[in-house]
Amino acid sequence: MSVKKKLVVIPGIILAFILYSLSQGINNVIGIELLGYEKSPISTAMFAIIIGMILGNIFKIRKMFLIGLDFTQKNILKLGIICLGIQLKPFEFLKFGTIAIPLIIICIISVLAVIKLVIKKLKIPTRMAYLISIGSTVCGTTAIMATAPVIKANKSEVSYAIANMTLFGIFSMLVYPYFANFYFDAQPLLVGLFLGTSIHETSQVAAAGLIYEQQFNSPETLNIATVTKLIRNTFLVIMIPLFAFLYNRGNVVKKNYSLVSIFPYFVLGFIGMIIVRNLGDYYFIESNNKVWTDTISLIKAFSKVFLTMAMAAIGLSTNFRDIKSMGYKPFVVGLIGMTTVGIVSIFCIEIFTEIFTY
Repeated sequence: MSVKKKLVVIPGIILAFILYSLSQGINNVIGIELLGYEKSPISTAMFAIIIGMILGNIFKIRKMFLIGLDFTQKNILKLGIICLGIQLKPFEFLKFGTIAIPLIIICIISVLAVIKLVIKKLKIPTRMAYLISIGSTVCGTTAIMATAPVIKANKSEVSYAIANMTLFGIFSMLVYPYFANFYFDAQPLLVGLFLGTSIHETSQVAAAGLIYEQQFNSPETLNIATVTKLIRNTFLVIMIPLFAFLYNRGNVVKKNYSLVSIFPYFVLGFIGMIIVRNLGDYYFIESNNKVWTDTISLIKAFSKVFLTMAMAAIGLSTNFRDIKSMGYKPFVVGLIGMTTVGIVSIFCIEIFTEIFTY
């Protein structure tokens, strides 16, 4: 990236940081000063999303901020997720992954089957259906953007699909943490698995996990939700070629996608941070215990700041007028997709709980 391009992103990043600081300040005033808690029980991430959405829909965001806000949503979010890896140890990653993988596979197959039936009834265009399907099952906007050129989707279809993910993703990331806490009786493993499999976007899962952690004081839930979602993201490598084959079968087309280009590399950064934590615990826990624990705390703090900045940027970039103008049929499909993956996730978690209990 050139120096000029680097400077262009700065205003948007600063705006996201200001909103993070404002959200943290409001949270402290309400939670500590007014309610009298030592630590606010309300989520700063939730404040950041809501304030961002309010401001983004009252005021028109100037062009000078948009590039930086987009950079914050994509890259600073990934940096925050990578930093989250410092909270986990390798065996925890493997333990959660063993349970998450079959759950993810069942959810993907179920949603694809249901959406295929629904689009026949509603007569949704094939490319639109493919985009909504992969967005609902794998990783939201990222999956849509990666799939669009493979099936030659136009801008209108991509916009519809992304608006779909945005609308239902915002709803789920604000509601599911509270629903999951009630339904799963505050069990971190079950809540984390549900958040990681039932919410579309990586950013939305991170937000829901962060809201849950801050609201119910459960860092483990955030870890499990993040691991589950990152494993789910890697299914892009399987799903994009599959969708390309299904859409283009019978036609002579050239392969216009690359497995290298669609792989979510920040997953490797997350795993790398887990390894750093493990090595640090092994080498420094006795000789430089305070320095190492302070380093872990600092990286954890940075992860929360980066993730909350990304939530503020997402809120600012959510335009309800655009969503309203896009018609209802694709949103019916999106609603059914969101409901299906949620129900299947709950059902499978209940079954897995019984299996692993006995």
